[in-house]
Amino acid sequence: MPVSPFDWTDDEARRRAGAGLVRSLRPRTAAPELLDLASNDYLGLSRHAQVTEAAAEAARHWGAGSTGSRLVTGSTTLHADLEDALARFCGFEAALVFSSGYAANLAALTALTGADSLIVSDAGNHASVVDGCRLSRATTAVVPHADPDAVRKALDGHRGRAVVVTDSVFSVDGDAAPLTALAEACRESGAALLADDAHGLGVLGEGGRGALAAAGLAGADDVVATLTLSKSLGSQGGAVLGPARVIDHLVNTARTFIFDTGLAPAAAGAALGALRLLRNEPER
Repeated sequence: MPVSPFDWTDDEARRRAGAGLVRSLRPRTAAPELLDLASNDYLGLSRHAQVTEAAAEAARHWGAGSTGSRLVTGSTTLHADLEDALARFCGFEAALVFSSGYAANLAALTALTGADSLIVSDAGNHASVVDGCRLSRATTAVVPHADPDAVRKALDGHRGRAVVVTDSVFSVDGDAAPLTALAEACRESGAALLADDAHGLGVLGEGGRGALAAAGLAGADDVVATLTLSKSLGSQGGAVLGPARVIDHLVNTARTFIFDTGLAPAAAGAALGALRLLRNEPER
């Protein structure tokens, strides 16, 4: 009897079970009486009437999907409005919307580095940052968590392009990165700072404008931010924010932008509706 090419997965399943590492899906219902303390919906906007109506209106007007890559048919005026609103709200020159925060991190790290580059990555960074480092072909130095001096040491002597990447608020421990000190370390050696503000947007900074705004780094010409629309904004998708020339470079080189279907209109509309709420109700 022929051996199945996937018999090895049974061995892997047994190994995971023995180590207590089995993952399983547990579908939830839409029961409104449940108090959800496990999600990333920090501000409770995913069910807010203005956000869900913005999603519905976008779907009615634009359809269920964006219909293609952003460079073909997938860009709409809704996407452009969302990018403009994100850039203005967070204090950056320009923004580019992706289908997920994961895709945004992959785009930023792979498009802004290369085989001759150095990435200095915090040991506590999110898996999407780790995968972006791997895909970039750059040399990656993983440094101790939240340690600007370790970043300086890793950058010392490097003469090519360099990017220091960190979560702004770390997803596992919940602590905040020392962004001001990291920016100083970057500027001493001419490196760029890339901060994943997925858990900072809507939570930190004046009116929820994020950790980089709180640190006075938003809009700096040597700083790039990534973020997700699926946490404080209660929607889906991601974005890269930074100088206009950086965003233009991503449009032309980032594979998770060029070859991916654009963000669905309903998600874009919901995120835009959530941003309006944050602007109008900063007390959130």
